[in-house]
Amino acid sequence: MITSRIAARLEGQYGAQASSVSSLLEEAEDRVFHEAAEEKITAAVVILADGSVDAFLDAIELMETDWRDLLIAAELAHADWPSRLDEIFGLS
Repeated sequence: MITSRIAARLEGQYGAQASSVSSLLEEAEDRVFHEAAEEKITAAVVILADGSVDAFLDAIELMETDWRDLLIAAELAHADWPSRLDEIFGLS
């Protein structure tokens, strides 16, 4: 799920490409989960990509391979993940 705070981060990191990046992310979520993923899944992709298109595609591939590994790589696999998202993306 691309929340407003994740959309703002994508806009800041990808500028004019943000819409395309968002669409790719939503399509990948649909392939993996058959619906919009939880915010922490989407956030994990954005965290790992850190504004790089290549890293974004790698993060999508990791999500498609094993989304749990994606959460671990983005340090969102523990119970403190909501506070980590707030630190990175601001309060929801």
